[in-house]
Amino acid sequence: MKAVVHVFLKPGVLDVQGKAVEGALHGHGWTDVGNVRVGKVIEFELRDETATAARSRVEEMCVRLLANPVIEGWRVEIV
Repeated sequence: MKAVVHVFLKPGVLDVQGKAVEGALHGHGWTDVGNVRVGKVIEFELRDETATAARSRVEEMCVRLLANPVIEGWRVEIV
């Protein structure tokens, strides 16, 4: 079973990397791009899990290690 975790900054948290990417896009002529936000995707395999158990375990991983719950949100996909 595969887990895919999308981690992103919560609304209202300054995204310095997103601003840098936006500036670079503008510098290359794509001036209609705005409000760029940068996140990360983490993929990994889980063995011998039900989808419900896998989701629960991955949620715990997000809280404890994969994300900073104070400033980041996440979305978990089990495939």
